[in-house]
Order: sequence, then C-alpha cells, then structure tokens
Amino acid sequence: MEPTEDELAYVDKVANFFVAEGLPLIPGRVIGWLLISDPPEQTPAQLAAALGVSRSSISSALKLLTPSGLVEGTRRPGDRHEYLRIAPDGWSRMLERRYAYTTAFREITEQGLELLGDAEAERRERLEHVVDLYRFLELELPALLERWRTQRTEGH
Repeated sequence: MEPTEDELAYVDKVANFFVAEGLPLIPGRVIGWLLISDPPEQTPAQLAAALGVSRSSISSALKLLTPSGLVEGTRRPGDRHEYLRIAPDGWSRMLERRYAYTTAFREITEQGLELLGDAEAERRERLEHVVDLYRFLELELPALLERWRTQRTEGH
C-alpha cells in the first residue's frame, strides 16, 4: 500500500524533527514511516518503495537506527525476509543508551577540569557547568525512567 500525501507529509515532519537533532534525512523518514505504516513491520523493499528511495539508502539508514535499539529487525516463521519495525520498547531503549553515555562524558569533562588544574575560574567555568549538569543527570535520569516504567506497567 502506497502512503498518502498526508502520510508522507507526516513522515517528512518527523524526519525534519530528527534532522534538527543531527540525524540524516532518510533515517528520520524511516522512523516517521515506521511510526504509522500498516503493517507496522516493513521489509527494506517496502520501506524503499514507500519512501521513494533506493534500497541502499534504506540499508544505510538502518545502520544508524538499529544500534540505538529504536528500530529492530524481525523474521516470520517460514519467511526469508527481514521485517523492520519500531521496537516495542525502542524509545526507552534508545534513551537508556543515551543515558549510558552520561557517565562517560562526565568522566571526560572531569578529566578536562583536572587538565586545567588551577587555571582561572573563567576558563574552568564551561567545564564545571557540564560536569555539574551531567552529575545531576546521572542521579536523576535512572529514577525518571523507572517512574515511567512503573506508570506504564500500572496503566496510568
């Protein structure tokens, strides 16, 4: 089934959101289509046809999208095709991966503060701000995700 003009406009709206976040256009369009496609699982050929792009563009997009956990491949018994979909817990998995980088980046910024040692406060201020922010995020983000999971499980 070919997407309607309204569906493609929506796909582009989603894509433009992700482009503003630094993701290339085609991966953003893949996310947009997978959010509204029927059926929710699409082969790479179906994605390429719906979005009017090449299979190689889809392949490149998937290399960016699958490591985050947002998009996953699945197979059906007796079917040789791989189907792609937004993972049921893909959004939370993607956020968890991003949060995992919080500690690593905080450690890097702390190394920068050590490097600057007794440098003037103005020079250290940029890094101190980042260290403080990432320490806060390290403490708060896991609890926030857990509250979301609890709320979702309880059906609120």
